[in-house]
Amino acid sequence: MRTSGLGGEGQKYALTSDEDDSDFWGFAHEAEGFFTPLPDAEGARRVHLEGCLLQGCLLKSVDHVGSRRAMAGNAWFDLLDGDGATMGSYFVNEVTVIGVKPSARGVGLVDLTVTLWCENALPGAERAWDLVRTGHLNRTGMWHELAPEDRHAWLSVALWSREYQRQGRPDAPARQAFTLDGRHIVDRDSFYCAIGEAINGPGGYFGWNLDALDDCLRGGWGAATPFTLHWDSSAEARARLAEHVPTEDGDIALFDLLLGIFNERGVSVVLR
Repeated sequence: MRTSGLGGEGQKYALTSDEDDSDFWGFAHEAEGFFTPLPDAEGARRVHLEGCLLQGCLLKSVDHVGSRRAMAGNAWFDLLDGDGATMGSYFVNEVTVIGVKPSARGVGLVDLTVTLWCENALPGAERAWDLVRTGHLNRTGMWHELAPEDRHAWLSVALWSREYQRQGRPDAPARQAFTLDGRHIVDRDSFYCAIGEAINGPGGYFGWNLDALDDCLRGGWGAATPFTLHWDSSAEARARLAEHVPTEDGDIALFDLLLGIFNERGVSVVLR
């Protein structure tokens, strides 16, 4: 988890140079256009940063709009909680100022329009970040009603905010028992949402693809193996996770492949 320092009241975002951690670019109150569908396949975005307090290389770029010197460079785009602490970060490329005007949010603040490149800021993620920021991501199952594409965005926030949400808590010791609620598991992403919450609580992360799940089972992600997993409503989940996945041993149903990964890593799964 990155730490950009503490922001002031209402400041939700911060930018810091990727090349030099001491080159802090400043804070912003809003970032309209960051969590939107990509306009092309390469990740380019036009983002409106509202209520900015600028410093460093980004401040220098403001005086050169329309020229090459308007590009500040690569940066870390940090999301801040209500106290101004960093919740998570996205790497952004080629931050370039294309417009600037005084901001209605306060004296000395400006509104910037920038272009930048970022593939990982998924549409639908902003809602989940707002829940983390306000402390309202406080009960399991809040992802149940999300559309499939929004469940993937939910998982991305679970991943990028993992260290912040766990706040340095150690893994649960080995030989613990966890309960996986299978009632709302209808596809891959819903499985990962459910297993993340089973291990790490509301909005928790425990993988978002097969390789990541296997990595999490090696320790350091909330639970130390061996442990027991009580999989409730497993028959319904088996029927919904029936897609076949290519492996070295041939195609295997996703449900059975998951059971195999758990078994290989010392997890005793009790189907209920």
